[in-house]
Amino acid sequence: MSDIMYPVSFGNLMNHIMTEYKMYNRIYNVNKIHRTNHEQRLSIFGKSIENPVGPAAGPNTQLAQNIVASYVAGARCIELKTVQIMYGEELGIPRPCIYSVDETYNVEWSSEYSCDEAADEYIKAWFALKLISKELGLGDPDGFLFIMSVGYNLAGIKSQWLINLSTQCAVHLNLLCGMNVNNGVLTM
Repeated sequence: MSDIMYPVSFGNLMNHIMTEYKMYNRIYNVNKIHRTNHEQRLSIFGKSIENPVGPAAGPNTQLAQNIVASYVAGARCIELKTVQIMYGEELGIPRPCIYSVDETYNVEWSSEYSCDEAADEYIKAWFALKLISKELGLGDPDGFLFIMSVGYNLAGIKSQWLINLSTQCAVHLNLLCGMNVNNGVLTM
């Protein structure tokens, strides 16, 4: 896998999804699209989800298009990459961080994206899943769960990024959908 990741805009993400679905009946090359009915449920972390299966955290869950592909393949419990305030460059960890000859070690204590870049991808993916679940009949728009860990130490957990995430989500609502959030009230 390349250490360079290529995000796409929300508009391009949705255009790709809908075009590929309409032309080839697939999404991000997932040919067997998983659909659930609303009776299939599992309670986890106080939420009701449709399927307890999903990708493990890693670079594969840092791009919105990969999260969408996971969902389309049946994932409803999506473990996002750990977001933190320190990156490999700061820690002196060279890339690639996984080296394998006969045993494999991962020395990375890092994420490929900054906190803000990760948030952009997670928010785009969340909106895309809400839309395609309903519009394409893939399942209940509330039938999936994002699980995110925030840092490997207390400083990462207490980072200002996490504290400001709710404000950032409101800004993204405006940018992605033309919606505004003022004092908790959603307007279009």
